[in-house]
Amino acid sequence: MTRIGITTTIPAEVVYAAGMVPVDLNNVFISDENPGALVEEAEFAGYPRNICAWIKGIYSTVLKHRDIKTVIAVTQGDCSNTHALMETLQLAGVEVIPFAFPYDKDADLLRLQIEKLMSAFGVSWVSVNAAKKRLDDVRKQVWELDRLTWQENKVGGWPNHFYQVSCSDFNGNPEEFGCSVSEFLAKVATQPDCTRLRLGYTGVPPIMNDLYDYLEERGAQVVFNEVQRQFTMPFNTSDMVEQYRLYTYPYGIFCRLEDIQREASRRRLDGIIHYAQSFCFRQIEDLIIRKKIVLPVLTLEGDNPGRLDARTRLRLDVFLEMLR
Repeated sequence: MTRIGITTTIPAEVVYAAGMVPVDLNNVFISDENPGALVEEAEFAGYPRNICAWIKGIYSTVLKHRDIKTVIAVTQGDCSNTHALMETLQLAGVEVIPFAFPYDKDADLLRLQIEKLMSAFGVSWVSVNAAKKRLDDVRKQVWELDRLTWQENKVGGWPNHFYQVSCSDFNGNPEEFGCSVSEFLAKVATQPDCTRLRLGYTGVPPIMNDLYDYLEERGAQVVFNEVQRQFTMPFNTSDMVEQYRLYTYPYGIFCRLEDIQREASRRRLDGIIHYAQSFCFRQIEDLIIRKKIVLPVLTLEGDNPGRLDARTRLRLDVFLEMLR
């Protein structure tokens, strides 16, 4: 099947309706055997040092996987550096299809963007809605996994993160991915619950690969992964346009804050970790989060892929001790 790269979550239903496979380039980059080398390759090609490592990783990932000849790039509602990423990919001979989430969540503009994407792939609403039903069957299983995380304490922060973040592209095979979720649910159903400090994680998924394990070693557990949960489209609506209107990530911090505050109360969080990627415009939003959220907030900054550094571990230790 033809593989279509995506720079972040987009209406994957359109790609699946076309008989093609969406590939979340972020997930491929971070799961590479040496993601740091991909960042270095982009810098060697000319990307500046002070540009987000995710953008550099995506660029090198596309060039490494030559079977990905087309990329859907989100030009509004994600990273502000995506425009330049698109241009450098085009320079390398990659076809780029733009997609924009309207800042004000306008339903007509969003429908227009979805229909432009449908036109690019030659699919109808009938086939797209059929694909939505196919994906929703898998999403519901991941919703249950999330419920077991915060309501019954049976699922750790890492698997909660992994299965939810994978809903951006369903690992290229919704049925196979659904089977893996079912097997995981069956395995954790009999596990005893575990009482720990209850944390929320907000911001883009972490570029560090050991954050969740480190927290659990220190007696804390992430029971709310904000953006990852949004990738699962936890809204239970049959209207696809409305589904992507309810999806909070592309629409600014105040839309996201409503979701964060609601889930913080529902999940009885003790504190929140706000992750900010180095050189990302979203770092500015940290000041809004700190003013609006009444819970204790620890802001972490990450740059290149790898393990937590000593300073970040120390800051986590102090934060958890304060919560206790």
